[in-house]
Amino acid sequence: MPPPRQPTAETRPRALVIDRAWRSLGPGPESLSGPGGAPLTRTVKLIVLPLVVRPALRPGLGADFLGPVEAARLDALIRESGPRLVATAQWFTLLKKARRALGVVAGNPQDLYFQRCFELATEHGAPSTGADEVARAVVEEVADAGDGRTVEALKGHLADADRRARLDAELASAWESRTAVPATGTTHAAHAARAADTADAVRLAAEALDACGGPGGSPAYAAMVGAGHGTLFGRALWVRAGGFWGVEGPPASLGLTARQVPPRPETGHGASTATLPAPLDRTLFERLFVVLQSSARREELPTVPELVSREVGRSCAPLGLHDESLRVAVVLGGRLAVGLDPLGTGEPVPGRTAAHRSVNGRWRREASVLRARRMTVSDRPDPDGGALEALARDLRTPWVAYMRRLWVRLHGRDVRDAPLDDLASAWAMLDGVARSVMMDHRARVRSALRALSAPPPAADVAPAEPRSA
Repeated sequence: MPPPRQPTAETRPRALVIDRAWRSLGPGPESLSGPGGAPLTRTVKLIVLPLVVRPALRPGLGADFLGPVEAARLDALIRESGPRLVATAQWFTLLKKARRALGVVAGNPQDLYFQRCFELATEHGAPSTGADEVARAVVEEVADAGDGRTVEALKGHLADADRRARLDAELASAWESRTAVPATGTTHAAHAARAADTADAVRLAAEALDACGGPGGSPAYAAMVGAGHGTLFGRALWVRAGGFWGVEGPPASLGLTARQVPPRPETGHGASTATLPAPLDRTLFERLFVVLQSSARREELPTVPELVSREVGRSCAPLGLHDESLRVAVVLGGRLAVGLDPLGTGEPVPGRTAAHRSVNGRWRREASVLRARRMTVSDRPDPDGGALEALARDLRTPWVAYMRRLWVRLHGRDVRDAPLDDLASAWAMLDGVARSVMMDHRARVRSALRALSAPPPAADVAPAEPRSA
């Protein structure tokens, strides 16, 4: 993986180049755009980058900041793809219409259909005679591919009383028989051995994070996986052990659980995106609810009975994950998360690495919202304790949002048996989560400032309902 390019007077953010090129296409791709005319985040993630830009074939376009030549090439690629992108938007509108007519409600239409619509635009161009039948067939095909892999199927599977009783018993047994961990009253020798293991994990994690994004890589990541340092951390949480982070303030769990120690998982029977607990406090239903809701290709998942069966053991494993490379990614993510410094306060953080410098540097370059971020941590608290106060809390504890999102992505990989085989793939995951958290925070800051500057509405408007099951 090439080292991240830093901004200079000659470079331009890739996101800005994409935004301006997209807007030049006019109103044609409206269904793939947000209210302001910019491409939706999923449009960039699912269509523009993988299908138009294709950084794997054009490595020069994979950097966050592009030189004049690369920026011009990216701009030209998007403009040249304009007719196909407009046709993609038209197919998406048509597929949503077919979806409503067929009564399909499972899954996010953007995740399910964006890439299929680009394929249709490539094969057929803009919708024409017979397009309604093609759209209907695609919607039915996607629905059939996900058959047995829906939240509704999960709810039905767990509705059986006998099955729930059996699952409760299996969870209790798996939790009781999980690998024993030393009690808090262990011998001096056991304490010394655990301290040595912890010190070794901290040292290797720092080496791995310092090599992230660099050309040479590091053997530290493989050493951590081989030594089971992810399992070590997961077991430590079962006895409320700390010592991993080297800074005061963050809890040992970094928000992965709201309890002193993670509780025994329950079967559960419902979930809502608005009220999901911390990752290690979730029921079986809540864990799989997230997987099924966020999967663009549900056909790649095991069927619901198999998902539930596997999740029993996984939920009682260290960190709620089976694969050791994914557990190690949690440790690396934790070391990165405690060093996140969105405001650039300059306060010393132990173990600052190349990974920290890359992520923090990118965050501090968010000039459009930097002033708003500083407002959220000023000495003048939000008098209403509203949106700005919530944003301030996020900035005071940046590891919470980061670790929560990281765990969800790692859990999704674990369900699909997709380990992180090397440091480059682990860094792509860690860095991608940091970008996602940063973009989410940017959107929330802008939304809060718009709300504060807007005149009072004439009448109350009911908020959108969160997804639930």
